[in-house]
Amino acid sequence: MSDTTGGAPSASQVQVAPVPLRRGNLFLVGLPGAGKSTLGRQIARRLRKRFVDADTELEARLGVSIPTIFEIEGEAGFRDREEAVIADLTALANIVLSTGGGAVLRPNNRLLLKDNGTVIYLHAEPAALWGRVRHSRNRPLLQTADPLSRLAELYSQRDALYRETATFIVESERSEVMRLARRFETGDSSA
Repeated sequence: MSDTTGGAPSASQVQVAPVPLRRGNLFLVGLPGAGKSTLGRQIARRLRKRFVDADTELEARLGVSIPTIFEIEGEAGFRDREEAVIADLTALANIVLSTGGGAVLRPNNRLLLKDNGTVIYLHAEPAALWGRVRHSRNRPLLQTADPLSRLAELYSQRDALYRETATFIVESERSEVMRLARRFETGDSSA
């Protein structure tokens, strides 16, 4: 749309095109504490979609907590089970999916996420994340003598993988995430 004087359109005339969601799915990736579950629920409500938390789904299927899975099977066993859950959940349509922080570690998970939905990387620096998760007891990878250093280590290992997988990268502040979510509201969810 341009103005009648032949010049550039004014700010009020510029319209942002809606962004369609691949298969109607929105998948959230990021480090522990980035807000994948909390913001995911809010986005799902706003977009009128079903919210699914991959970690909660995994716990429900196995009947035990994630720390217990880590304790019994170690991280490799947990990642095998997580990969199976990600495969099942990415086959669904019209969902908002919160993935576990390490879901991107497996190449197959990254492929499934990219191929079956629009992926948002909820980015945050380790210090901000630590402020959000420091009282959590349900994060086995952070049960160390120096959890902030562990978050920094996870960030350095995973940031590039999140970026590789993501369709969009947004700071994990509610206002920024909801601004992006508004762009999906009028998009064609069947794309």
